[in-house]
Amino acid sequence: MDFSLTKEQQMIKEMVRNFAEKEIAPYAAKWDEEAHFPLDVFRKMGELGLLGLPFPEEYGGAGGDTISYAIAVEEIGRACGGTGLSYAAAVSLGASPIYYFGTEEQKQKWLVPMAKGETLGAFGLTEPNAGSDAGGTRTTAVLDGDEYVINGEKCWITNAQYARQVIVTAVTGKDARGKNIITALIVPTDSPGFTIRSNYDKMGVRASNTCELVFENVRVPKENVLGDPQKGFKQFLYTLDGGRISIAALAVGIAQAAFEKALQYAKERVQFGQPISKFQAIQFKLADMAMEIELARNMVYKAAWLKDQGKPFTKEASFAKLFASEMGFRVCNQAIQIHGGYGYMKEYGVERHLRDIKLMEIGEGTSEIQRLVIARQLGC
Repeated sequence: MDFSLTKEQQMIKEMVRNFAEKEIAPYAAKWDEEAHFPLDVFRKMGELGLLGLPFPEEYGGAGGDTISYAIAVEEIGRACGGTGLSYAAAVSLGASPIYYFGTEEQKQKWLVPMAKGETLGAFGLTEPNAGSDAGGTRTTAVLDGDEYVINGEKCWITNAQYARQVIVTAVTGKDARGKNIITALIVPTDSPGFTIRSNYDKMGVRASNTCELVFENVRVPKENVLGDPQKGFKQFLYTLDGGRISIAALAVGIAQAAFEKALQYAKERVQFGQPISKFQAIQFKLADMAMEIELARNMVYKAAWLKDQGKPFTKEASFAKLFASEMGFRVCNQAIQIHGGYGYMKEYGVERHLRDIKLMEIGEGTSEIQRLVIARQLGC
């Protein structure tokens, strides 16, 4: 039993691990090969209460804490990185902003069905010319009577093809300093003029649905503004802080899977008359891998705990995301090295973990952006 977990958290860990090992892990390689989004598995996760895990019961959720949610992301990611990514995005990006900033009416209309697992949501921030530089957003929303008219495009948006609505960031005006005012709007995916395409051929996390969004005079009522129309930028920064905890947890899960495969292989593979796990060169690799995974997991738990306590957690979320993603790449790379030539072959599964983990260093703020965030939190 994990000494740091409560009884409830331990029960969630065991429940999600059992589910993931039965319903996800056996199919992960096939989903990766076919770039298949396992919608049926998300329905089952919804029935288990996983899609509403960190939300209050009054909104259809399970009333769990952020640590429990991070544990669930890790366990799903351990089985399949792509499924873990879509799960993390559904909760942290699709549902959480409505819980954080939505009106009671918006929560009842949009959050409750997501928390119950009846619908999925997505978050449209990144654009072809505005990735790390989210302040460079070009998508616009112009108020026309009681409706906003949206024009622009978004790229690399997770789950959009299967979502009921997308939270979209758009420029709605200029402030006193001449800077863009960015507003968040809830846009139903069946809105006229809203096109969703999923044509990306990705290196990894291929079981996750990734889309391009195009808005051509898409109209939404002004009551679909999420939170303060002047503070969309601040709102999505807070959303990304929470999302970084889940990406860090996902990196830990993928790394854990690669480590377990490497450890098992090292005990079975015989060279020079003994298992390669008896060679110090391999032992040191495995020791470093185990240590780094545990340190990253502890940082994830700390960031999640701070969030649950209502304390500042921006710096710790970036610590967790940066360290876990870079740690994960090292671990997955070494797992292939321990497997030797077999690690390069798809049948052993470790090459998939390396392809999946790479996105963790890019998505939800690149490693370079995390270092900037941390430096600013240090007062640099």
